[in-house]
Amino acid sequence: MSIRILITDDHSVVRKGIRMLLEDEADIQIVGEASDGDEAVELLSSIQTDVLLLDITMPRMSGIEALKVITQQYPRVKTIMFSMHNNPDYIIKAVQHGAAGYLLKDTGLEEILHAVRTVHTGDLYYPPSASSVIIQHLVLPGATQRKEGGATEPLRGSVWNKITSREAQILTCLIDGMSSPEIANRFGISPNTVANQRASIIRKAGVKNTVDLIRIALEEKSRY
Repeated sequence: MSIRILITDDHSVVRKGIRMLLEDEADIQIVGEASDGDEAVELLSSIQTDVLLLDITMPRMSGIEALKVITQQYPRVKTIMFSMHNNPDYIIKAVQHGAAGYLLKDTGLEEILHAVRTVHTGDLYYPPSASSVIIQHLVLPGATQRKEGGATEPLRGSVWNKITSREAQILTCLIDGMSSPEIANRFGISPNTVANQRASIIRKAGVKNTVDLIRIALEEKSRY
């Protein structure tokens, strides 16, 4: 079955360019276009969508504002944020509000396709540059604070305190934006094993999906 994509950008040239790049792919179907966040939210109520490509800077309702609404109202839609710049504030807000991926607008076709297919399977897609920002702003500050405060143990009840050492490695890879096949290749295990361990982590964390898992893992790690 085709991956149904809704493209949202306030520039018609950008929308048409993305459509031209993607519409010839056999496993992709462009189901609509929106010019701002308001229109995207409205269209999602009437158009079945699997993946939403969402520009960040738009008039009326911005991409981040729209993301907040979409995550709450349409949790099954996987949102990939688009931006002209590798802005740390945008990246952090995208993670915090449930985006499944983040891409720069000068990204090539192969990476866009990889991102779309990755998030459609339930994984996250944050390229190395965005993953670096996430680690620096959400993980390392917590680690520094822990050293300065002298605390050595994670918060009671934290997901990091409930999972095995291998599951912690896999969770770290998920935070880095790696897909299940990439994680499997790194550790020399099968993708099915990765999927089973990810499901175990999600169960122990008490969340519903990978996006929520990454968000809570980052929040908890930054607090100790």
